[in-house]
Amino acid sequence: MAVPGPIGGDLRRADSAQVQLPVSTLPAAPSPRASALVDPRIGDLGPALLALEDGAIFDGVAFGAPVDGGGDLVVNTSQTGYQEVCTDPSYAGQVVVMTYPLIGNYGRLIADDQSTRPWLRGLVVANATAAVLDDARQLARLLRDNGIPAIAGIDTRALARHLRSNGSLRGTILEPGALNRQAATKRAEAVPRWEDQDFVAQVSPTAVTEIGTGEDGPLVAIVDYGLKANIVRSLRRRGMRVRVLPHTASPAEVLAGDVAGVVLSPGPGDPARLAGPVALARAAIADGRPLLGICLGHQIVGLAAGAETRRLRFGHHGANHPVRDLDTGLVQVTAQNHEVQVVGETLPRSGGFRVSQVNLNDGSVEGLRHAELPIETVQYHPEGAPGPLDALAVFDRFVAACTAW
Repeated sequence: MAVPGPIGGDLRRADSAQVQLPVSTLPAAPSPRASALVDPRIGDLGPALLALEDGAIFDGVAFGAPVDGGGDLVVNTSQTGYQEVCTDPSYAGQVVVMTYPLIGNYGRLIADDQSTRPWLRGLVVANATAAVLDDARQLARLLRDNGIPAIAGIDTRALARHLRSNGSLRGTILEPGALNRQAATKRAEAVPRWEDQDFVAQVSPTAVTEIGTGEDGPLVAIVDYGLKANIVRSLRRRGMRVRVLPHTASPAEVLAGDVAGVVLSPGPGDPARLAGPVALARAAIADGRPLLGICLGHQIVGLAAGAETRRLRFGHHGANHPVRDLDTGLVQVTAQNHEVQVVGETLPRSGGFRVSQVNLNDGSVEGLRHAELPIETVQYHPEGAPGPLDALAVFDRFVAACTAW
């Protein structure tokens, strides 16, 4: 029997990913404090804790799925785009802390989802708000239907300062009503380390997908390490056909004769674990046809070119990172989500690659270009979902190279 949901409808779904909320988790009358933190149109699930591995504990109110979820905490400073963040595979394995205080305030447009489901392990907000009555367009519905916990009532800016002082930390959102603080800390300490997990294998598809027809423009092969839908849309708007391949694709499959250019997509996790994709990138570099690496794809190309990668102390997460192009002097505001940087000083000079863009906040490498081949990489997300549209020219340059190939 379907259980009436606090959003306004029952929780039945046609797919197998449904999460039924037990009747016991649905309070008959939310407390005044809960009503101030979670819009009554969403409905809270009662008190909950956010626990960090260093012993810090934050009290809040649950509003996602009535389960626990843990991972590395990352702070996102975007003022919009919570829907795109939640459905971006790059956030797999992470608990996302949104510093903007009103999350859910404009609802959700399903067409703007960046993948078929959310991949983050949990969502932390100050206030869970609602702008629409339709429960299917609520962020809470997306989280509940896919088993993702969320907690409101957290001073997310204080939490961001705590992480800024202590570096990356693992944490867990406990299920509603689990309020034993000592046990909460132990559960946070037991969360697996980010470096030890293969997130790409979790998010990458198992089959090849073709988008477009033979009457469209040149064919681009995208290797999906955690692909966002807006990358495909950006290429399709420019007249390209797209072939999406799994992360296990061989060089022969990726570099087929009908392929005019290759994109190595963004994705989650540590590139040092990805020996196969790095070997593929070496083959693509040797092949010489247009190659674009985005975020994780940028790091993979950097490793293939002989550079080293290193984890950042805090990572870059948000839509306000200034990046300077060293060739043109142009400064762009970019959207980013990554934990690792390519170490510029380790890039071999004999390989033809050079650092092309840098982050103006910390000087980290934001792009590579090859001196002779049509190869470019960017550490940021040029597809702008969420985020600014400053960097869309990345796709223009790549498409021009594919068309000329």
